[in-house]
Amino acid sequence: MRVATSESEGFVREAEGFRRELLAHCYRMLGSVDDAEDLVQEVMLRAWRSYEKFEGRSSVRTWLYRIASNACLSALQHRDRRYVPSGLGAPGDDPDGTIELAGPEVRWVQPIPDSLVDPAEIVAGRNHLRLALIVSLQHLPPQQRAVLLLREVLAFSAAEVAGLLDLSVPAVKSSLQRARAKLDELEPDGDQITEPSDTRARALLDQYIAAFENSDAVAMGKLLRDDTVLEFSPSRTWFSGLRTCLPYLANYALGSPGEWRMIPTAANGQPAAATYRRTESGTYEPLGIAVLTLADDGIARITVFGDPTLVTTFAFPAAT
Repeated sequence: MRVATSESEGFVREAEGFRRELLAHCYRMLGSVDDAEDLVQEVMLRAWRSYEKFEGRSSVRTWLYRIASNACLSALQHRDRRYVPSGLGAPGDDPDGTIELAGPEVRWVQPIPDSLVDPAEIVAGRNHLRLALIVSLQHLPPQQRAVLLLREVLAFSAAEVAGLLDLSVPAVKSSLQRARAKLDELEPDGDQITEPSDTRARALLDQYIAAFENSDAVAMGKLLRDDTVLEFSPSRTWFSGLRTCLPYLANYALGSPGEWRMIPTAANGQPAAATYRRTESGTYEPLGIAVLTLADDGIARITVFGDPTLVTTFAFPAAT
């Protein structure tokens, strides 16, 4: 059994200071908060075990990012990419049609609670955690994903990234160029949404929650943009546009007053709600987490992650 020295204990304390930003990095790489938390724990253990070999040629932070990035690349070798429903096919055109569920072979993107990430990162780098980016990253090969994140999110130099990933500088530059081109292909016009102020965003979230809890389709219709997208895992079926989104919500989702209970929260730097549904016994069981993409003129996208275990990840009760 290894006996911890005061020096290694000091290293552990210093390394722990980087846990939150390492979690954000691993989440971006993996698209899963569960996998990211497990991997960061592994990174910390690896770092402690190999501390005696750390020669101080780089900062502890850089060394930890080297371990974390390569651990993510290893984890991604034998894993398919993660999805949201809109990545599985065209939108449905009939809100009264059959909803098709995905099979267990589909691995879903997960949201990450803002509470797990450094608050400074949420404020300064909010776009670096947006669901749209996390979903787009899933389309990149793992190495391109790592290079893009290390260069453009974490601002390591090309030479530093080459050292972190055991690549040549030309290989880093080439990977970054291909990654940028792919993201431009996925979002050719960039982000055209004008984001609301924090006050407006909170008001839209409160109104969304009230519309559900009161089963108010009229109020919901006033919140949605004409181009609103509605997607809800584990369903393959999703809808795009007010013409299909609102009838589906009104006829099949809103239910009756009191059927839903929602708790406001934040995920990926976006307004979100922990969602519970009333059972026959009168208790409320979790459905999952709904994340809203907002514009100044209303709700642009509702992404519902239908995984009941997520409410505990967001530090909410398993039932109310």
